[in-house]
Amino acid sequence: MIKALMVAMFLAFQPAAAQEYPSKPVTVIVPFSTGSASDVIIRIVLERMSANVGQRFIVDNRPAAGGAVGTAQGAKAAPDGYTILMAASGPLVVAKVLQPALQYEAEKDFDPISMYGRLPNIIVVSSKLPIKTVAELIEYAKKNPGVGYGSVGNGSSQHLAGAFFEQLAGVKMTHVPYRVTSQLQSDLVAGEVPVSFQLLPNVISAIKSGQVRPLAVANATRLPALPDVPTAAEIGVKGYESSAWFALVAPRPVIDRLAAEAAKAMSDSNVRARFTDFGAEPMATSPDELGRFISAEVAKWQDIITKAGIKIEN
Repeated sequence: MIKALMVAMFLAFQPAAAQEYPSKPVTVIVPFSTGSASDVIIRIVLERMSANVGQRFIVDNRPAAGGAVGTAQGAKAAPDGYTILMAASGPLVVAKVLQPALQYEAEKDFDPISMYGRLPNIIVVSSKLPIKTVAELIEYAKKNPGVGYGSVGNGSSQHLAGAFFEQLAGVKMTHVPYRVTSQLQSDLVAGEVPVSFQLLPNVISAIKSGQVRPLAVANATRLPALPDVPTAAEIGVKGYESSAWFALVAPRPVIDRLAAEAAKAMSDSNVRARFTDFGAEPMATSPDELGRFISAEVAKWQDIITKAGIKIEN
């Protein structure tokens, strides 16, 4: 009787065990380089998720073409939930507008899981300039048309933040793209290219040393890492919100489980504190909320890019 009961229990357990997810390590394609801001914050999230579910989430960095190459590889992954994609605003939204020959369709090839964070752009100027407010920057740009602002490349969140600022402020500036972030940082500090619309990790050291001055955050709320820096709306530039945002996308069968685990990870106080220290906003969204957000972002940035006449430079 005991043996028969054990066999029955074993058979009853088998289907549940076979369906349990994840039952083995999950590969997460990160379409950016190791050590980049995108790479750092996804590892914070995955470390917590791994501990919560008892399985490893393995980062597979596939950088190239602004994230488009790795994103395309994510679109071709087997739909079994064991290869998922770290999605970002650049390859998911901006690339759709600037690179019509993409090998993936963001809103069709991926099902959204959850957004987990964003890095708002910050309006910064070299301390070599006698500019301490956004109003003074606008006045300076009007008196000096064509003043340069640096970014990490054509079509980057920094470039688009600058183009968006030009449109809202009614000024004409010159975009100066850099291939190497360290050179951009050096020229910004030196005042060679005196303005930028940066992500905090790229300029936090220069801000702390007083070499670069933050004027405003392109976000609805202030950043805890820069509590004394106002939002753009606070100083009169209404509607100026721009950020690099990050999310997870995957095949539909495992989305609800992964969304729950992402939300659980983002509710962890240590994860949230590490995001805040990094200058990123921690968050969690439902799959439907993320899907609506991506569609809204495509419409918003397509309009801004078209008005600015931005094109990919080969």
